[in-house]
Amino acid sequence: MQNQTQSQNPNQIANPESGQLPQVKGPQMNDRDFLNDGLSTCKYLTDSLNVAVREASHQQLHADMMQILNETHQSARELYNLMFQKGWYKLEAEQQQKLDQAYQQFSGYATQFPY
Repeated sequence: MQNQTQSQNPNQIANPESGQLPQVKGPQMNDRDFLNDGLSTCKYLTDSLNVAVREASHQQLHADMMQILNETHQSARELYNLMFQKGWYKLEAEQQQKLDQAYQQFSGYATQFPY
């Protein structure tokens, strides 16, 4: 992973932008737009394929859709990695206190599991 920088938001995790995009955005799609569209499409497809795989009654159909689902998840990951590398996808780190609270809440549920 490349060096991560933090901009004005101290909780933001991002690489510096690659500088490949024009300063003024015109109506035509640029590389970031195409990658973002591809990532959005992969997200939509994986959501839909999850339902289809779960409900497939025929074994071969299930297996084929599982392969497509896995390939689509992999494509989404590759698009995300490329966007993050170029500084076109930013994340925001959560405060440690909120993570600790969520961990405490959900780890308590483990005692309710039947196994």
